[in-house]
Formats: sequence, C-alpha cells, structure tokens
Amino acid sequence: METMRINKFLAHSGVCSRREADRLVEQGKVQINGVTAAPGQCVGELDRVMVSGKPVTAREKTVVLAFYKPVGVVCTERDPHAEKKLSDLIRYPMRVTYAGRLDRDSEGLLLLSNDGDLIQAMMRGANRREKEYLVKVDKEITDVFLSRMAGGIFLKDLGITTRECRLEKTGKYTFRIILTQGINRQIRRMCEACGYRVKSLKRVRVMHVTLDGLKPGEYRELPAEEVERLYQECGLRPDHGAGQG
Repeated sequence: METMRINKFLAHSGVCSRREADRLVEQGKVQINGVTAAPGQCVGELDRVMVSGKPVTAREKTVVLAFYKPVGVVCTERDPHAEKKLSDLIRYPMRVTYAGRLDRDSEGLLLLSNDGDLIQAMMRGANRREKEYLVKVDKEITDVFLSRMAGGIFLKDLGITTRECRLEKTGKYTFRIILTQGINRQIRRMCEACGYRVKSLKRVRVMHVTLDGLKPGEYRELPAEEVERLYQECGLRPDHGAGQG
C-alpha cells in the first residue's frame, strides 16, 4: 500500500468519506499505532489504524453493486424500528454503503460501494449526476403538468425551487423524469405541489448504470469497465483517489 493521508486511507477502506474522516480525526476517534491521529497524518502498509476502537484494514479492490431495492425496504444499516433494512437483503462479504437513498415506498436502483470518495462524488448535487425514474400518479397527466414540472417547482416547505428537468409522458397516468439533484422525496414533493399524488415510483438509472436484468431484491457487481467509467464521470482518478484532499 502506498503512503497516504489518513482521511484518504479511511475513505479508500470504505469507512466513510474524506470529510467525515477529517471530522473523526478532529474528534480524536482515530488512532494510528495506538496514538491519536493528527489531521493530515500519513499512514503506510505497516501502520495499525483504528476508528472508535475498531481496526481498519486497507481495501483490496473497489466494489460497486447495482441493487434493486424493493418497496418496503428502508435505506438504513442500523434502525431497530425498520421492518426491512438494506442489510437484511444484501449479504456481501465487505462493507458497502449506498449512494442516494430511496424512501421506503419507492423502488429501483441503488448503487453501493466500499469507496467513500466515490459515494460522496455520486451524491453531490452540484455535480448534476443524472437519475432517471418511472412514475405513476393518481390523475391524468396534462401538458400543463409536464410543463410545470420540467420548468422547476417551488417547494414551499423547503423554500427552494427545483432545477429544470426532462419529462416524457409514457401513459395516461405515467411519465418518465430525469433529475440532476437529490432533494429528499423530490418527485413526490413536486407532484404534490401540482395537485398530484404519486402512486408508484421506480428509479431505473443512475448516471450510465441501469436496472436492466435485476429483479426486486437482487444485486450485481459492476465489472471493472463500468466502475472505471463511474470514476471518470465523477472526476475521480481510476486509481480510486480523488484529485484533491
């Protein structure tokens, strides 16, 4: 393993993002060889790293999973009140974290990885990563509805206006929408502001990765060429390090 800063090491090991790693270091929760780590400190192959008393080892390879989240599953790893959690369905030999949650009543594509930097890059709204959804609503779709949704909707409870987006009517009550931001329950909020209620919502694409070939509850490991393309689209180096930090 090359010598690297502690925040980069923790991100590469799948513990958290670099920013969160910096916070853990500042809080004194990271130790290197039994000594509390300092911000910016470097670690090498022979160093022993622990976070909150648990050992951390270098990751052997980057893993990205495409998972079909069924309706009723909560995007959480530790919630004693959730009937069904991601961890109940995904039994993978190494820890992976999701990028961009789906609410319990929604289904579709989730990307999970053991690289904290990649997760952060995919989730960052300013990067305008495309996410595509198929939606069914409770009333007939009109041209006025499509125009309002595409032009951006003011969400009163959040005090913000959504970005312009692309929509296509696919049926009397269904449409396809492509977003480039990640506001919590964004599509449901947008529809409600237009007087519609979402009856079903499925995410079918994140960037270039699609749901094709997966059934609810199934996942597939992305091949190396797809993973490399994700890094390139996120502005990260294929060696799994961000160009900064």
